[in-house]
Amino acid sequence: MKQFFEKIYFRPRGVDYLWIALFFPLSVVYGSYMFVRRLIARKKHFSVPIVSVGNLIVGGSGKTPFVIALASRYENVAVISRGYGRQSSGMVEVSREGKILTDATQSGDEPMLMAKSLPNASVIVSEDRESAIALAGEHGVEIILLDDGFNRVNIEKYDILLKPVFVPNPLPFPAGPLREFAFSERFADMVLREGIDFKRVVEVDGKGMRLLLATAIANPSRLEPYLPENVVGRFYLEDHAYFDEDRLTQKMEEVGAEALLVTEKDAVKMERFKLPIVQMRLKLEISEEKLQKIDSYIKKYKDSYEA
Repeated sequence: MKQFFEKIYFRPRGVDYLWIALFFPLSVVYGSYMFVRRLIARKKHFSVPIVSVGNLIVGGSGKTPFVIALASRYENVAVISRGYGRQSSGMVEVSREGKILTDATQSGDEPMLMAKSLPNASVIVSEDRESAIALAGEHGVEIILLDDGFNRVNIEKYDILLKPVFVPNPLPFPAGPLREFAFSERFADMVLREGIDFKRVVEVDGKGMRLLLATAIANPSRLEPYLPENVVGRFYLEDHAYFDEDRLTQKMEEVGAEALLVTEKDAVKMERFKLPIVQMRLKLEISEEKLQKIDSYIKKYKDSYEA
C-alpha cells in the first residue's frame, strides 16, 4: 500500500492517473477542511519568537537539515518537534543545552539527529506543541524553532515553507502528497525554493567499498541522484521504521556488501550495531539574504516584547 501511494504521489504514470481521479473528490473535501481550519484559527501569542520550518508535501523536503542550520546561528534556542515514529508518547525532553537525555526510540530519529547535531540547543518532542513551548519558556529559552509546524495554525509564528524543485502531483491527500491545497503556500511568511534559495550538498565516504543502501525515509528514490556507483543493493523500510541488525547482516551477505550506506537520520538508530556503516552527510547551503530576513524577524519580535 505504501509503495502504491508513493508511486501515484511521486512517480505517476499511465493508469496511476485513474486512481488520482478516483481519489480527487476526497482530496477536495480534505483540502477544503484544511483551508477553512486555517481561516478560522485563533492564534496564540508567546513571549518568545517562534520560527516554523515546514512544507506542504509529505516526506522529505530538507526540514531537518534546515532546522539544524538555522538553530546553529543562535544561542539559547530550543527545537520543538512532533517526534514521528518514536516509541513513546507525551512530552519528552530529548536534550537540554546539548546534553542528551534519552535515546532514539523515545525521541524519534529526526529529533535525535537534531539533538546530536546541536551541542548548544535543547530539543523537545510533544504532540502538544503549546505545552512544549511553555516548558521551553520555563527553561529561559529565547528562540523557538518549530519543526514541521506549518499546519499548527493556532500558534503565532514566522512560517518558513520549503518547496521542492518539482512536485509531479500537486493535489492534497489522498489523491496527492500535499497536506493542504497548493495555494496555501501564500499563508507562509517565506517560501524557499530548492535549487534557488537553498540546495543540498551530500558527502559520501566509503569509496571502493561495496555498499548496501539501507534507509527508512519517505520516498527513498529521492536519494538516487546522490548515490555513489559502488552501491550494490538497496534495503528500504517505511519512514521512521527501526532496523533489525540480523536482517541487515543477511541482506549484506545476499548482495555481497562490505558496509551499509545510511542517511544521518537512519544512523542514529544504528548506534549499537556492530556492522560497518558509511553515512550520507547532508548539509544545506541557504541564501544569506533569506537567513538575514529571519534574523530580522527574531530581533524585531524580541524588541517588541522588551519595549
